[in-house]
Formats: sequence, C-alpha cells, structure tokens
Amino acid sequence: MLRYTVLTLFPRLIRPWTEEALLAKAIQRDLIRIDIRDIRDYAPGKHRQVDDYPYGGGAGMVLRPDVVVEAIEDQLPADEVILLTPSGEPFRQPLAEELATKEHLVLVSGRYEGIDARVERFVTREVSMGDFVLMGGEVAALAVIEATARLVPGVLGDPESHRLDSFSWGLLDYPQYTRPPEFRGLEVPEVLLSGHHGKVAEWRRREALRRTLERRPELLRTASLSEEDLRWLAELDEEPGA
Repeated sequence: MLRYTVLTLFPRLIRPWTEEALLAKAIQRDLIRIDIRDIRDYAPGKHRQVDDYPYGGGAGMVLRPDVVVEAIEDQLPADEVILLTPSGEPFRQPLAEELATKEHLVLVSGRYEGIDARVERFVTREVSMGDFVLMGGEVAALAVIEATARLVPGVLGDPESHRLDSFSWGLLDYPQYTRPPEFRGLEVPEVLLSGHHGKVAEWRRREALRRTLERRPELLRTASLSEEDLRWLAELDEEPGA
C-alpha cells in the first residue's frame, strides 16, 4: 500500500478529491491510503497562528517554521517529505514512477507568500508543477497523488494502460479515437478500423513521433529511439509543411 499524508491549512480542499473516481476505489480496496492533516493543529496558543510577517518587510504573510516542522515530524517515518514549491525540481513522469515505489509520502502544501526557508532543511525534496504560481500547494499535492497512485498495481483497470501514456515511453501519446467512426465530417483513420494489429502499432508509434516533433520536440533528445524511429522522423521532416 502506498500511503500519502497531506499537510495543509485547508483539508476540505483535499477531501472531496479522495471520495470520487479511481482514487476512492483504490482507497476502498486498500491499495492506497490518503491521510489529511491540518497544519493549524500544530500551532501554539488559542488563536492557532500559523503565519507571521516576513522579516525585512514585504507583502503577505509567511508560514512559521516551528508550526510546519512540528507537523512534518509528527508524520515520520516517511520515505519522502515533499515540499510543493515553484522553486522545486520539475515534476515529471520519471519522478512520478520513482515516488510510486515508496511506502509513505508526506506532501507539504504551502499558502500565502510561502513557507519560512528554514523548513527546507526538514524535507527530502522540493517539487514544482511548472513555471507558474498557484494560490497554494493543494492542487500540486493532488497532482502528485494522481500521477503516482495510478502507477500502483491494481489501481487502473488495465495494468498495461499506463505504459504507453504520454511521457512514460519518452514521447507524447498517440491520438485516440472511439465511436462514431465519422463525426461532423471527421473520420477515424482507416488503419484503426482494419483489425491489423501490426499496422495499428506502427501507426500509433509514428503518430506519437509526429505529435512529439510538432508539439514537444525537446523530448526527442532524451527519448529511446530506434533506427526505424529516426527514419520516420526524417520522413516527417520532409513532409510538406513540416
């Protein structure tokens, strides 16, 4: 079982997410566990103050290190204590795959102007969702949970379904189609209706290469490409409009 502990000032933002769809089913089947801890429970005094003004001045409030660190230490032991922050390492599929092999992840969600920098000494990783700023770390924590939980054996209905997802094999995913075969003049590619599994696999690989070349060409530098892939890419470069 993969256990998550989310530290947040707003537990009600997290809880509904755990009560629907595949996450709820995974929890019911004891494949994962999600604990939600209110950081305010670790604040001293009757007012339970979790933040204070930043030294040196500036706008906004900063979460206090004594409160956040006590909240973290109360969840230990853990395989990883992850601070969700714009200044962290980018959250990519290889990291999701690594984290999915752990037993206990603590996810620290900040708010306001951020968390006192001394808290960084008490975490094992700092992770960012991208080059943008959210109002808090809850959405980022949920993204980590969704990306890793789906890799836990048994969570997805088809154990092979995640292996060809975007980024799992170094490329963007190939385009998907379903019924009806024609919709407002747009048709499903004929090869997908052929029943020829070899041709379908070849088409999917080529379309994944095409999408990656067109939309995220930098991914091709680190993808595992065969000689056939390289030949296809050369052909794509020579196509009109390429």
